[in-house]
Amino acid sequence: MKLLWAPWRSQYVEKVNEQEGCFLCEAVSQPEEKLRDYLILHRGKRAFVIFNKFPYNPGHLMVAPIDHIGDYLLLDQETALEIHRLTRVCIQLIREVMKSHGINVGYNLGRAAGAGLESHIHLHLVPRWFGDTNFMQTLADIKVISQDLYELYDRMKPVFKRLFDAS
Repeated sequence: MKLLWAPWRSQYVEKVNEQEGCFLCEAVSQPEEKLRDYLILHRGKRAFVIFNKFPYNPGHLMVAPIDHIGDYLLLDQETALEIHRLTRVCIQLIREVMKSHGINVGYNLGRAAGAGLESHIHLHLVPRWFGDTNFMQTLADIKVISQDLYELYDRMKPVFKRLFDAS
């Protein structure tokens, strides 16, 4: 058996087992000067955009309501519209900065649907490229993320602001 040294994954594994509260609520409640530390790309009136700290691919973003809502059907119209607007901006952002060939966009509603956090809904935007599933993932069930999240955050933040302001 070959081993892949990935110590950053321990942060995720340990946090899942000891997680109290909601990591999305914790992140979005931070003061403005801490938003980068929590990878909040944008905080609006009713919804926000955050980087997935343990992404499927580089540039994996999530859009979520600011309120702790676990049922999509409980979203009020204003929140749903803001999530939709932010999703459109994120699609433009990913296309422009990441140059992806495609984007998976969707909700995982309920544990059976793959939701790791059921109590606070969030929409995933995952950039995809032809060939992004390579031999590591296929043969070894290992995914390699080759980009620093904070470096990517710094690249995407001004572009997001420009696109959002123009939307």
